[in-house]
Amino acid sequence: MTTVVAADTRAPIVETVGDVPLGRLAERVGSTPFFAYDRALLTDRIALLRSALPDDVELGYALKANPMPAVVQHLSGLVDALDIASAGEMRVALDTPMPAHRVSFAGPGKTDAELAQAVAAGVIVELESEAEAMRLATIGERLGVGPRVAVRVNPDFRVRGSGMRMGGGPQQFGIDAERVPALLTELARSDLDLLGFHVFAGSQNLDAEILAQAQRKTAELLLRLADASPTAVRYLNIGGGFGIPYSERDEPLDLVAVGENLENLLRDAIRPSLPSAQVVVELGRYIVGECGVYVTRIVDRKVSRGKTFLVVDGGLHHQLAASGNFGQVIRRNYPVAVATSVARPSETVSVVGCLCTPLDVLADDVELPRAEVGELVVIFQAGAYGLTASPTAFLSHPAPVEVLV
Repeated sequence: MTTVVAADTRAPIVETVGDVPLGRLAERVGSTPFFAYDRALLTDRIALLRSALPDDVELGYALKANPMPAVVQHLSGLVDALDIASAGEMRVALDTPMPAHRVSFAGPGKTDAELAQAVAAGVIVELESEAEAMRLATIGERLGVGPRVAVRVNPDFRVRGSGMRMGGGPQQFGIDAERVPALLTELARSDLDLLGFHVFAGSQNLDAEILAQAQRKTAELLLRLADASPTAVRYLNIGGGFGIPYSERDEPLDLVAVGENLENLLRDAIRPSLPSAQVVVELGRYIVGECGVYVTRIVDRKVSRGKTFLVVDGGLHHQLAASGNFGQVIRRNYPVAVATSVARPSETVSVVGCLCTPLDVLADDVELPRAEVGELVVIFQAGAYGLTASPTAFLSHPAPVEVLV
């Protein structure tokens, strides 16, 4: 993905995605809007993570960030495990070369049908409640298959600075840490194959020291629970939560510092107690978020009481997150550009979608090269939580194409 800043304007312009000129890619796709994901950037991202994380930490990809089959197929050959949150994602994961025993199934509200599919496939079920554990034991008995499970723990601490907190306090996610020992006693009397534990405390964190503190607290908690486990702990999913920058104010995560902290934790705490446990860092947004763009075409240019609007054929029905309606407390613009290789004077505009709601704003009061009807606008950081995290049925517009380039 190639971007430049023209000499006579502060606004970025974009030229290529995956070494394909953007205009040519639009012709290849055949319609706008569309999502394009860069295969080489995905590969490079995994290489970056491998270089920073300890050698004996396994890397998992969470499909919820981007479940496009071609993306998952590509990543399945680069990561060590896949994490799913539905039967639909399970089908995508099991269609890849990734072995089923390297797939984990997390999330509240799993139905009996989903649990049965998971048991039959042999994936790890991460238990979200005591009741789910009992239902799973019954399903395993009916199928004659011993379910492979890990306990998802709702930690007794909160993580500051996370875009979404998914641990600490009352949560629909996981089993409260103080209740886990009693559950372990119950699991010892069942036919469930208890592998270990999973903690995911929060997402989208850009502060390496806060992440380090969370990882240290997670390790302390999991080692306490391991002491109470009736079986040897073979699996520790310590979550992820690595953030990516979405605006100029965001400083990129210091990945080296995060890796060094994990190295120290493994050496000083985890390995002395659990020398053979599979330790997994599970990431979604950090892997795919910066590797994708959303491309939409200007269909109208209008001025209303002195404010210029570029009206495009896309919108929040495809990119809810970029509109500020997915996890943002205070709306901030995603990086945005005009697809041109020609330097032009810049202007302040708002990029708005084609939906009948004032919420449909993709970029508000941004400086861009002057653009006309028919030209392409590109929203960056669109590789994660884009299409599948958006209300695609709103106003019944057609779904956009997704391509891996």
